[in-house]
Amino acid sequence: MVEDPNLSTLIDKNLSFSIPAKHCRGRAVRLGPVLEDILSAHNYPLQIRSLLAEAMCLTALLGALLKEEEAQLTLQAQTESGVISLLACDYKDGDVRGYIQFDAERLVSQPLEPSLMALFGKGYLAITFDHPEPRGRSQGIVPLEGASLAEAVQNYFMQSEQIPTVIRVALDVEDDRTVVGGLLVQHLPDGEEGKERLHVRMNHPEWEHVAIMGSSVQPEELVNPVLPLEDLLWRLFSESDEVRVLSGKPLVKGCRCSEEHIRDVIARFPKEDKEDMVDADGKISIDCAFCNRKFTISSASLNN
Repeated sequence: MVEDPNLSTLIDKNLSFSIPAKHCRGRAVRLGPVLEDILSAHNYPLQIRSLLAEAMCLTALLGALLKEEEAQLTLQAQTESGVISLLACDYKDGDVRGYIQFDAERLVSQPLEPSLMALFGKGYLAITFDHPEPRGRSQGIVPLEGASLAEAVQNYFMQSEQIPTVIRVALDVEDDRTVVGGLLVQHLPDGEEGKERLHVRMNHPEWEHVAIMGSSVQPEELVNPVLPLEDLLWRLFSESDEVRVLSGKPLVKGCRCSEEHIRDVIARFPKEDKEDMVDADGKISIDCAFCNRKFTISSASLNN
């Protein structure tokens, strides 16, 4: 057990773990100050704030599954007739960022805990894994159905990837802080991570035991900022022969916008398109939705 824990070591982090005897792997995540930094970029109402917090937790959980340097995980909602017109989050090497665009007038008529259908209408969630070559990109599309984003992502793994999966996310919102925590557990029969998955069974005895234990996690345990994630995993799975825990990358706000990056993006456009971007003052203005910053670049400073 950890005595007098330093909160900075217990939050804004993820852990990777495996249960070799049960052929299971998992990830545990808890976000606090980093989440607040992301949320503070916009004056989000409570419903949107809560949804983005859940999406950021899922992004960190799924991103932590990546092993290669420079690999990226992106969650993006495709919506139709919903309050939300855009949800976009991504993870890269421990850097996380997220943004939601929504109709404020339509949101007013929604309850404090609106359904996914009310928020997204007929929506779909695109889950994209960008791996370095030669693996390249893979993408899955999941309907935004169920009680939460976490349930929709869990259904994606169960139905599309045929990987028995349990995902739990909990949120604690107070006036001065927001903490979100999540747990992802998966069964990879016939070998540990990286080996071919054969004979997948949703009712496999190994998986049934782990699924029950993982599902028993309490919301207050996931968001408790003084409960080490290592201790939480031990509480849940201590009946197993062995739980191997590895620290993941520290989680930080990772908006990648900068003047240099903006210039590089603009440089890729044809000359005619760049000329169309220039305003009456001879400047090009670019807004970054993720961090709510505006970049203004003189067209004369660009190499046409």
